[in-house]
Amino acid sequence: MMRRTIVTAVCVALAFIIACERERREFRQPTAAVATGDTGKEQSPLHPGGQPPLAPGQTQSAANSAQGPFEFNAYAVSEGQKLYESFNCVGCHFHGGGGIGPPLMDPNFIYGGQPQNIHDTILEGRPNGMPSFRGRIPDYQVWEIVAYVRSMSGQLPPTVAPARSDQMNVKKAEQMIPKEQPKQR
Repeated sequence: MMRRTIVTAVCVALAFIIACERERREFRQPTAAVATGDTGKEQSPLHPGGQPPLAPGQTQSAANSAQGPFEFNAYAVSEGQKLYESFNCVGCHFHGGGGIGPPLMDPNFIYGGQPQNIHDTILEGRPNGMPSFRGRIPDYQVWEIVAYVRSMSGQLPPTVAPARSDQMNVKKAEQMIPKEQPKQR
């Protein structure tokens, strides 16, 4: 009787351990060949202010609801935060508030706030200051930066936003900042 109880308890414990799903973390991403030549073709149909009009009743944040590959991966968003500072994005965009470059805390991006648009902006660059990082950053790291940039404007769930940085910063963590509406121009 005692032996049967122990076996049952062990089986139940194993079932719980097997049923627990943990966030998958890939520490080594496969590298892809990146074309660095200029083909002379238009790389993106995106142009400043050329976003399609919003549907009636649709908000900009609803239009930006598309998902990138790391939208729900807290580890990747945290890595994106480190990369954002390592590649000196803070030099122009500061910590999301804008400066030389446009603000990233505002969900209304000049070239669109969808993950693919942000990805294309990082890879291709934009006129008047945004450099192209094509061939300099692996694609998976670009997507991590995209996820972090979207977390700054509140487009990711608070459970995914990075809780802290590994350096001593004087700013609050992204999910600790109260949600604000962007100022109308």
